[in-house]
Amino acid sequence: MNKGEFVEALADRLDVSRAQADRALSTVLDIIVERMAAGEKVAFTGFGSFEVSERAARTGRNPQTGASIKIAASRVPKFSAGATLKTAINSK
Repeated sequence: MNKGEFVEALADRLDVSRAQADRALSTVLDIIVERMAAGEKVAFTGFGSFEVSERAARTGRNPQTGASIKIAASRVPKFSAGATLKTAINSK
């Protein structure tokens, strides 16, 4: 399912226009991104949580040449599924 299909399903379930569903979804995603960029954890009980994880700088290898390369430290998004979501997926 891509974003367009998701927006259409959302519009059908909420009985609203596709434009309203798209605006609602975009707003929710924007809020999650803003909070995560600020270093906050965003949690939906039962569904899961989104948080930022820190990756330390490290040395890697170029697979073509085998030469060592330095990989900079970075912040990466992380999602942890909640119990209700895990149960729903495993019961199907």
